[in-house]
Amino acid sequence: MGRLVLLRHAESVWNKKNIFTGWVNVGLSKEGALAALLAGKKIANLEFDAAFVSSLIRAQMTVFLALAESHSLKTPVLVSEALEEQVKNAEVRKNLLPVYPEEALNERHYGDLQGQNKDAIKKEYGEEAFQKWRRGYDTPPPNGESLKMTIERVLPFFKEKILPHMERGETLLIGAHGNTLRGIIMYLRGLSEKEVASLEVAMAEPLIYAYERGKWREDALVR
Repeated sequence: MGRLVLLRHAESVWNKKNIFTGWVNVGLSKEGALAALLAGKKIANLEFDAAFVSSLIRAQMTVFLALAESHSLKTPVLVSEALEEQVKNAEVRKNLLPVYPEEALNERHYGDLQGQNKDAIKKEYGEEAFQKWRRGYDTPPPNGESLKMTIERVLPFFKEKILPHMERGETLLIGAHGNTLRGIIMYLRGLSEKEVASLEVAMAEPLIYAYERGKWREDALVR
């Protein structure tokens, strides 16, 4: 049986300031860093075979802080090329946990909204446009991505890169963002477009799914 842990990044500095972030590479707030450590305590007993994380620093910080609480003896290492090329010693490699950065897991690109306060955008453009851009399924913000467009880039990656690990019965961690994780959950749970548009993914709260014989189910935390 394979296990998959989905972890949305903890609070970033711009989350705290209510600013659209998207692909802007903003780090975690102090509270976010503490929340990432608490998330790690909840999954500390899991022995991960690999981790995949977006290319954005707030997701990477969350994953590495969470893994700092792990009971495993493996050392997490961000892999920008083949692990065999980075670390020549095969015995050392056995005790490493590869963490693969993937742009496909990046947050939805918010285009012209990035760097702008959400309340100010709502006031300028109105509630209807704001909700379509922020919570609609197929309405992109100006020069940005819709949720549909985001899902269309994350699911091919998921099927190509993640599913083979699940078929081998491995345990994986994905550290990403609300919208990319919504797309993955849509696939795992068979949600409709309407259902995924209203789905909320909490920050720094691990979600665990078990995979067995081609089927997914939500799983409990391992204590």
